[in-house]
Amino acid sequence: MPELPEVETCRLGIEPWLSGHTIIRVEVHNARLRWPVDKEILLLKKKQVLSVQRRAKYLLLELNEGWIIIHLGMSGCLRVMLYPQFPNKHDHIDLILNNGFMIRYTDPRRFGAWLWSDNIQKSSLLDHIGPEPLSDNFNNRWLYEKLRNKRTPIKTLLTDNKIVAGIGNIYASESLFIAGILPGRAASSLSEKDAETLVQSIKKVLLRSIHKGGTTLRNFLQSNGNPGNFIHELHVYGRKNKKCRLCGTLIQIVKHKQRSTFFCPKCQH
Repeated sequence: MPELPEVETCRLGIEPWLSGHTIIRVEVHNARLRWPVDKEILLLKKKQVLSVQRRAKYLLLELNEGWIIIHLGMSGCLRVMLYPQFPNKHDHIDLILNNGFMIRYTDPRRFGAWLWSDNIQKSSLLDHIGPEPLSDNFNNRWLYEKLRNKRTPIKTLLTDNKIVAGIGNIYASESLFIAGILPGRAASSLSEKDAETLVQSIKKVLLRSIHKGGTTLRNFLQSNGNPGNFIHELHVYGRKNKKCRLCGTLIQIVKHKQRSTFFCPKCQH
């Protein structure tokens, strides 16, 4: 599933082609996604895009009237293309723009979503989400206070959107490795210094991945059709029984809430 860096990479890729331009119409080739495409999107015509934003793993298109909320699901991607181009089997939605281009949504597994909101501030999808990890609101004090009374494994809490927005399996594992913290440690065992180190590691890993265009494991593509290159810099994720890049110890794997977690038993404590 695309995580925060992949969604932010997508946002950066489509923003210049959308912001300030007008969506002439929407061509929906298959409305049966995770939830049916909202009727307001099906009928949308001649709406100007004021901004392209991101909240956690959601893309938010601010129009002069209303908002389009997009979730890429397990396999979704948005590409900038010249209009017209015939859709293939997994091409489900096209935003036709007044600049001669279109934004095409492709999703082989159809777990993504295209939803409408008249008022984004009242959206039930977003109102429970914690601070953005790259914002000043996500700091060592915030994290320490959230962790200090919880016995839950720290890796599980990092993937909880109520604690911090948009960190998934890949970046939780990578951030904990950079911080030198075992993923199975009880959250309450982390000191204030540990929390500070972890916050810095999370920001570092996410920014580096965004710089490299995200991580492509299977389906994720940037808006120009290229894969994300952060996969070549992964220290632990997907590297079971391979040597740690720092110490040479074999990378191990455990399950936390049915999700695979990768770690180095020597570098992490």
